[in-house]
Amino acid sequence: MRLFLRLTFLCLIFTGTVFAQKITPKPVSTYRNPVIAGDFADPSVIRVGDTYYAAGTSSEWGPAYPIYTSKNLVDWEYLGPVFAELPSWTMGSYWAPELFYRNGTFFVYYTARRKSDKQSFIGVASTKDLKKGFTDHGLLLEWTKEAIDGFVVEDKGKLFFTWKAYGLDKGRGIEILGAELSDDGLKVIGKEFTLIKADANNWESGGAEGQALFKRGNYWYMLYSGNACCGENCNYQVGLARAEKIQGPWTKYSGNPVLVSDETWKCPGHGTVVTTPDNRYFYLHHAYNGADFTSAGRQGVLSELVWDETTKWPSFRYGITTPAQAETPLTASRKTNKDVEISFDKTAKELSWVYDVSFPKPAHKVQDGLLEIENSNPTTTGNFLGLVVKNGNYNFSTEIIPNEEVVQNIIVYGDANNAIGFGIQKDKLTLWQIKDGVYKVINTEEIKGKSEAVNLKLQSRFGRFFEFSWNIKGEKANQPPLKIEGSWLPRWDRAPRVGVNVSGNKSGKSSIRSIQMNYN
Repeated sequence: MRLFLRLTFLCLIFTGTVFAQKITPKPVSTYRNPVIAGDFADPSVIRVGDTYYAAGTSSEWGPAYPIYTSKNLVDWEYLGPVFAELPSWTMGSYWAPELFYRNGTFFVYYTARRKSDKQSFIGVASTKDLKKGFTDHGLLLEWTKEAIDGFVVEDKGKLFFTWKAYGLDKGRGIEILGAELSDDGLKVIGKEFTLIKADANNWESGGAEGQALFKRGNYWYMLYSGNACCGENCNYQVGLARAEKIQGPWTKYSGNPVLVSDETWKCPGHGTVVTTPDNRYFYLHHAYNGADFTSAGRQGVLSELVWDETTKWPSFRYGITTPAQAETPLTASRKTNKDVEISFDKTAKELSWVYDVSFPKPAHKVQDGLLEIENSNPTTTGNFLGLVVKNGNYNFSTEIIPNEEVVQNIIVYGDANNAIGFGIQKDKLTLWQIKDGVYKVINTEEIKGKSEAVNLKLQSRFGRFFEFSWNIKGEKANQPPLKIEGSWLPRWDRAPRVGVNVSGNKSGKSSIRSIQMNYN
């Protein structure tokens, strides 16, 4: 009897252990938004095999349209720009590049402002190898006075091109239009048709744009954005529509809008839907971080769609706002290091510099252990080389060898007429600002004694509150930091960059030994 009870007890223990093992949930891998930090508006994403590629708006910054690559939609690496040299027909407003892949060729359909009339239209470029950049094929679509936000789909072997049209001189309101595209993807050949019109009496009264089309089952679906995209007064939101044919009729979802702002992520919208190999649907789009807001720009965020198999309508898995944290599409490491630490005497690595397309690309090179920027632009803010700001809390510093010919500056740069700088020429330090085109000296100071090298430093909080300081290499800072508020720097759709430049009335070049960008 005792033996029977003992065996029964052991059996119960074993059974309980097995049961406990069966019900123990597997750990869930999560990510936090943003997945592509910093100013990366209007993202387009495609999957080719097991690799994802994303491109985004660069606005008034060159080189045009940054491209990132990922294996899991969460860990992204910068690959390079679509255009290292700006297309000859363009002059700015480098918006909404849409990637498309077909038969071994990558295409990008991009919006830009035309030099001849300063109107925004849509161009097309292609490449076999993204690392080598794209070959521009020029203007694809000119529609009345403006056409933006191109998007391409393939249906039953035919290509269709869609875009946002203002109508304007045709007496029509804002619409999303479509037309057939040539088989080589380089020419619109069909007559236009209407997909949806913006409803002036509801949430999309500010317009409809940023359409992303994808098919599931018998329906084509469209996520589109409406209202004001950009700036402190934005009210961007996302709507949903579907149709059995691309040509329509399209039915808008009765529960629109399906994605709206909260305190964590503001003004979400304009993205692309992509599927994973296990058939999960993800929307890579942009939104403003609630803490940094316009100072860090519209960042790349990821939201998952799930399906109601009864109604055949999708919804966002975590509700109607962008998730702060969510389950990863695939295994993700999240080991991306956003910091930058470069000593030019130890590496010839070219940083991912950006520049203002209102000016020629700054002439610069690394030589004899120094970053040399030519003073070829006489304006205070000319020859600016900057870095995209990943979030508003950072420290930026650079070690400079002063000279008499030029002022060498660290700058927070909104545009040529709105910037804050801290520079040195010989033994004189100057903190200055340009606000609405008006130059003003905030503070000047002379360095006592001689020094071969000086460190110029900037500390930023929320991308709005700045502290500038300096020290001679190997010594402590010998002054309290100079404080300045710069919430006026962002201009509509472009977030400020931080970087370096040279200025002054004499020809010359910078002598920069190192650059550091560390995030808090």
